[in-house]
Amino acid sequence: MNPHIDIEKHPCFNKDARHKSARVHLPVAPGCNIQCKFCNRKFDCVNETRPGVTSGTLTPYQAIVYLSHVMEELKNVSVFGIAGPGDPFANPVETMETLRYVRSTYPEIILCLASNGLNILPYIDELKELNISHVTITVNALETDIAEKIYSWVRYGKKVLRPKEGVKILLSNQMQAIRKLKEKDIVVKVNSIVIPGVNDFHIADIAEEMSKLGVDIFNTMPYYPNKGSEFADIEQPSKKLIKNIRDEAGKHIPQMMHCSRCRADAVGLIGEKTNSNLMEKLKVCESMPDQPDNVFNTESKKEHQYIAVATLEGVLINLHLGEAHSFNIYEYMEGKSELIDCRDAPEPGNEKRWDELSKILHDCHTLVVSDSGLKPEKVLNENNINVLRVEGLIEDTLTNIFEGRSIQHLVKREIKQCGMMGNGGGCM
Repeated sequence: MNPHIDIEKHPCFNKDARHKSARVHLPVAPGCNIQCKFCNRKFDCVNETRPGVTSGTLTPYQAIVYLSHVMEELKNVSVFGIAGPGDPFANPVETMETLRYVRSTYPEIILCLASNGLNILPYIDELKELNISHVTITVNALETDIAEKIYSWVRYGKKVLRPKEGVKILLSNQMQAIRKLKEKDIVVKVNSIVIPGVNDFHIADIAEEMSKLGVDIFNTMPYYPNKGSEFADIEQPSKKLIKNIRDEAGKHIPQMMHCSRCRADAVGLIGEKTNSNLMEKLKVCESMPDQPDNVFNTESKKEHQYIAVATLEGVLINLHLGEAHSFNIYEYMEGKSELIDCRDAPEPGNEKRWDELSKILHDCHTLVVSDSGLKPEKVLNENNINVLRVEGLIEDTLTNIFEGRSIQHLVKREIKQCGMMGNGGGCM
């Protein structure tokens, strides 16, 4: 490993590098440990440019194969990064495995990460050992009452926490992470997303605090309305508002002025049109067989151990598979089921919808729904996920499943046909 990597070649941190140094984002981190009210992550929209969007998600092995295609086609790549489409440290095994192999294969390349900062702290020592030279942390608030308006939930450890409790941990962990990153002499950029009426008045305060922590550069990012998100009806901030905020924030810390809100699978120069050939390569790599878990001699992935549930309010099993916009994920701990995650469902209308759902629920052995169609059940079953059509309380049903007791009295035996659900959720 070269300890003297030229950080001036990073196009996100140095505007002079944006027209000559290309970057590659490796989408190996699909899960997220917070839910932002402005976020609606889509994995299949090639024409949309914003964080959280990617044409596919890769395993570490697939990412390395894809990277070899990129390096063959592009001769000006200076940076490899991981920025989602979820959060790298909601997927720490995949993230660290990818970084280790990339560093051993390309010792001279710049490696970077973008995270919300909730769970990065335990990995900073190894990030330094791997010569991760640049890290971006997104900080949208310093005060809990503002943060509570921005986040729907925070998953920390094995618990999914509601905003009041969750944001306290998030904000504390972000500050600790930034301090430690700077102690390790890692270049830090902070992103703050300007949400009109929510935190726009607060951004300069964040910039001032980041300056005190030694942050190197600050990115004032305009909020982007995302269809399907809780903040979908909030208008995008005006250019005048962003300029005024940047002027105020710039009194405290240098501003990044050339951000293009990169996708999680961004490749090439900043602002450059998406490379369709490389996007096709990414999709090919996504569909290729993965290598055994120990291919890089690192931590093995966990076997299927969770149960996913389609629920409207978190108490009853009461959603058809085709209606569910998200799934609650449960683990069995100390004699009871514990909610540990909430994962977005793939967008309706996608012909590969159920294959994508299988990947999203890759660590679940069972999916519990009120009803479903035969096609999705077949696809999920082929991916070792058992679909149960059940009516009843989540707690009672999952306890019986986890403890191996019969739930035949709850299982529905008649499969409804598509179109019988009241809101047209369907069985695509």
